[in-house]
Amino acid sequence: MAHRTTPARDLALIAVFAGLTAALGLIPAFYTPLSPSPITAQTFGPVLAGALLGGRRGGLSQVLFLALVAVGLPLLSGGRGGIGVFAGASVGFLISWPIASWLIGRLTYRLGAPYRLGWGILINVLVGMVVMYALGIPGQMAFGHLSLPAAVVANLPYLPGDTLKGVLAAVVAKGVHRAYPGLLPWRGRTPETAAA
Repeated sequence: MAHRTTPARDLALIAVFAGLTAALGLIPAFYTPLSPSPITAQTFGPVLAGALLGGRRGGLSQVLFLALVAVGLPLLSGGRGGIGVFAGASVGFLISWPIASWLIGRLTYRLGAPYRLGWGILINVLVGMVVMYALGIPGQMAFGHLSLPAAVVANLPYLPGDTLKGVLAAVVAKGVHRAYPGLLPWRGRTPETAAA
């Protein structure tokens, strides 16, 4: 199956994954004593969007999500929304979502089909987490008034869950790309020659 895209399909996929990220906010968040930012399921959204939609559409789905949050919709975990959330300790993580999704998608689509689970896990966990923490920790330092060592320690409780989300996103992406092989471009092969 050829890799096809249309503007209408792109818009639909972008909207669906913005909605998925919002729906993940319905899962209750919790705070740790060390960190000013909540532990939520929503970081699964940007990772999965990149792994399934590619860089452009995955990143735009998260830009759309953040735009809806900025205009006041209570889409963040705990029913938070409005421009004020971008002046809080979570701002770096929020800003990282479109970037992480774009980068995950770019690398995933550069590798092309068939989707390889091992590479997917490495991209989701290593690349996604590096981007999110690289922006999230400075945000916590600036708006949560933490030193660098304190911000690093505050983020340690997030690591197991974020790793699990990256692995789970790769497993889901593997199944979706197997079911819909036209999502990923085939690099030098077609599905028929790969199966032969």
